[in-house]
Amino acid sequence: MSTSDPRPRNPGPSWGFWFLQHADHWLPRWLFRAGLMLGTWVALSFMGAQRRHSREYLALVLNRPPRLLEVWRHFFAFADFLMVKLRVARGVPHHCRLDPAHGPAFDALVDSGRPALFGTFHFGDSDLLGFLLGGRGRPLAMIRQLVGNSDDTRWLGRLFAQWVSFIWVNDPGSLPFALKEAVEAGHSLAMQCDRLEFSSKAEPFHFLGRMRLFPFTIYHLALLFDRPAVFCVGVPESNAATLVVASPVFTPDSAGREANLRRARGHFQAVLTQLETLVRQHPLLWFNFLPLNPEPGPPTPATLS
Repeated sequence: MSTSDPRPRNPGPSWGFWFLQHADHWLPRWLFRAGLMLGTWVALSFMGAQRRHSREYLALVLNRPPRLLEVWRHFFAFADFLMVKLRVARGVPHHCRLDPAHGPAFDALVDSGRPALFGTFHFGDSDLLGFLLGGRGRPLAMIRQLVGNSDDTRWLGRLFAQWVSFIWVNDPGSLPFALKEAVEAGHSLAMQCDRLEFSSKAEPFHFLGRMRLFPFTIYHLALLFDRPAVFCVGVPESNAATLVVASPVFTPDSAGREANLRRARGHFQAVLTQLETLVRQHPLLWFNFLPLNPEPGPPTPATLS
């Protein structure tokens, strides 16, 4: 990638994913894991901004200043998840088990073949779920940011290419046309709904003790295209197994746009409450090494005419 390439890139050298993939495959497991632990300390020392955001987040969720070892564990939990993605990308089997709370409704929607909107967050194994949904024979367009130095996404996309395609948000001018084309082709859409960079629709919801802005676009798309929406996150149970925790299914009805949006806000708040419970149970699995979602600003005073 040239230095003039405007795309963001993942930290680390351009050959990093290739090295990790091959080292994990050929080295004894104990030796590779020791090297991964050491590499995480190196990453921690160089990634100052991410280290600061990890500290701020952990201080909030733990209700005390985190120790350096806890920040390292936060980084290492992400390294562990990266290796899970790389193993799936080279064909290592991965098992998903549905949490029984809302599992039957989620399973019924997936098996129905009806195009739907699947939302998730940067938590645990969630970034893998869109590919695994494609593995169940459901045509799926994943809405993602195009990032340089991202071999994990490229390899997974190649493995699941029969069912999974990408819509890149980096070019907002073409995004509406790509969305319309995917929906008209009968594809479901999958998107992560916690980062605000490319969201045109954000609203405040209660999360981690404050009202914070979250993308709300998925519900506007649900109303626009008359598609059900559901959220799911992945809690790792082992390096080869994930517990999928799903929300109730939100389905637009004939009550009108405003009534549906009110119902959608209640649905999303319940989703975030469920997510917060999981975050507090598994604080190291929140993989947003960014500032926490901001609080809404003060309302703009009305201008008198």
